[in-house]
Amino acid sequence: MLNKNQIEYCLTEMEQMFPDAHCELNHRNPFDLVIAVLLSAQCTDVLVNKVTKTLFEKYKTPEDYLSVSLEELQQDIRSIGLYRNKAKNIRSLCELLLEEYGGEVPQSRDELVKLPGVGRKTANVVVSVAFGEPALAVDTHVERVSKRLGICRWKDSVLEVEKTLMRKIPREKWTDTHHRLIFFGRYHCKAQSPQCEICPLLHLCREGQKRMKRKN
Repeated sequence: MLNKNQIEYCLTEMEQMFPDAHCELNHRNPFDLVIAVLLSAQCTDVLVNKVTKTLFEKYKTPEDYLSVSLEELQQDIRSIGLYRNKAKNIRSLCELLLEEYGGEVPQSRDELVKLPGVGRKTANVVVSVAFGEPALAVDTHVERVSKRLGICRWKDSVLEVEKTLMRKIPREKWTDTHHRLIFFGRYHCKAQSPQCEICPLLHLCREGQKRMKRKN
């Protein structure tokens, strides 16, 4: 497991590699962001952005999503995986927003996770990106990078990864770290073809060193 100084070194290197790391899901407001993150489950941000380009022109409010049939909404997001279930969750989410929150997205993580289709990861993205509250959303990239580097243990659950990162990283750095871990995992430490041979963190990464030995 990496110590505090080693973790700080890793984060500094990631900052230099990806100084402009940010949420890549296109959105105009917190409501759009909730919909986009919901759609992004088991799907790439690139595909979600293609779909929301027209989706967000057609649907701007919770009422808009409820003004069409479930079948029509399904067709509008058909190219996204799990589109049937996601369409149902979007409608249920919009109904709850109107019934309980006056059509506005709640700013509390505890309230956000009550929304259909919104889990802890989605809630963390929304509170940090839309409302500026420090949070560490653990997606597949964050989990993979944290475990490969040895910041977290391989057997840790997603929640345990989040708690470990929150404990080891200063609160004011949570949101930026979240974005940089995603960029590092998405564009450098990829799931199938990590760029270990040019990685500035290789000397600290036991997983990367094992991969390099297998190549040689």
